Amino acid sequence: MAKELKELTKRADNYSQWYNDLVVKADLAEQSAVRGCMVIKPYGYAIWENIQAQLDKMFKATGVQNAYFPLLIPKSFLSREAEHVEGFAKEAAVVTHYRLKTKENGGGVEVDPSAKLEEELIIRPTSETIIWNTYKNWIHSWRDLPLMCNQWCNVMRWEMRTRPFLRTSEFLWQEGHTAHATKEEAEKEAKLMLKVYADFAEKWLAVPVIQGVKSETERFAGALDTYTIEAMMQDGKALQSGTSHFLGQNFAKSFDVTFLNKENKPEYVWATSWGVSTRLIGALIMTHSDDNGLVLPPKIAPIQVVIVPIFKGEEQLQQLTDKLQPVIDDLREAGITVKFDNSDNKRPGFKFADYELKGVPVRLAMGGRDLENNTIEVMRRDTLEKESVSFDGIADYVKNLLNDIQDNIFEKALDFRNARIYECDDYEEFKKKVKDGGFFLCHWDGTEETEAKIKEETQATIRCVPYMFEQTPGTDMVSGKPAKYRVLIARSY
Repeated sequence: MAKELKELTKRADNYSQWYNDLVVKADLAEQSAVRGCMVIKPYGYAIWENIQAQLDKMFKATGVQNAYFPLLIPKSFLSREAEHVEGFAKEAAVVTHYRLKTKENGGGVEVDPSAKLEEELIIRPTSETIIWNTYKNWIHSWRDLPLMCNQWCNVMRWEMRTRPFLRTSEFLWQEGHTAHATKEEAEKEAKLMLKVYADFAEKWLAVPVIQGVKSETERFAGALDTYTIEAMMQDGKALQSGTSHFLGQNFAKSFDVTFLNKENKPEYVWATSWGVSTRLIGALIMTHSDDNGLVLPPKIAPIQVVIVPIFKGEEQLQQLTDKLQPVIDDLREAGITVKFDNSDNKRPGFKFADYELKGVPVRLAMGGRDLENNTIEVMRRDTLEKESVSFDGIADYVKNLLNDIQDNIFEKALDFRNARIYECDDYEEFKKKVKDGGFFLCHWDGTEETEAKIKEETQATIRCVPYMFEQTPGTDMVSGKPAKYRVLIARSY
């Protein structure tokens, strides 16, 4: 008999513990033997594969091609772009030697001191430097542009405080890097990729996001502008869920990447970079899930429909299988992933709880009485509603239900977020309210001093200057100085 499922911590009791419990109990990931790193388990990785597959199509539809660049970056490369090296220096993991040797007295291995590298290598925290060093050999003329590459890979940023998917020392992501002949083309590309991320987040992950541009202090190291999508989690905190960067000519100048324009004169190229990571799985969990477990949007769920036959003996199982097989075939032909769980080592109640925990969008159950009545029980994970429906036409019913669930999950998250966006012009009121979460639209005078004061006194940060709200000038609630626009301020992950 399978072991009983343990209850999750309730969100209202301890939201952080609820999240950690859910990652482990839903078989998404677990801690590894390496501090700060996680093991992504098959079910969690299946979600990442679905994210990858759809984003990859969306990237390629814009003309981007996949490539791969080295994991190890010479230390001198990071030194060439001053802001970039400053931004990542404290997180860099450094390779200093290239060989181990057996200890003289036995008992394992040690670093061979004679195998010290002439130049240390950095395990990539991001790949701008190694890629731009490569691009200078690929780009010669305006005919070579635009050059648009993406790579799916892992990166290493040495984190002190880690949490599965949200912040780990090693994580999986994609990073796009493009080169263009003009500033206008590069800016257009950076904004286009932000829109791709926003469309994916909302239409596939069912996570509503706010698009905007980061403040100078919050932008990517080495960028002229950083565009972001910000999502609200159920505790009211913001999660930066994807960023796209207009890099100007900074990296082109650092790595001498020039091209001959149509007048046969040399120019530096214009650059972008953009990326999303396995953090999106954290966004999925914290936007939709409940005290019973994961709630997964059908478009991204590894199992969209689970069918559980309830049987006594092989003969009844065969009857149920014969009845259900055409439905399974029909759904699979429509591109829907179906699991038919006819295992006899777990009780139906355990199976139901397990698939609920794992967020399977639709569960179908059929027993002997259903067989006699030509009915089947349907349970939708998003609302936990159950109903007995006619077996006739069940495949079409399920297809429509999956679409309805996808839409409902998004609308629920959208309503939750919109109810927690506040215009605020009083700093004392802001300091009280921000403790309970939410997105605050506040006038900002544009100074680093005001931004730093807000962060120090409230642990909230300026997430972005949002595009979706009409901007009007006003007065900064902290400094009392004139402000050109309202920014989005929130506590964040």
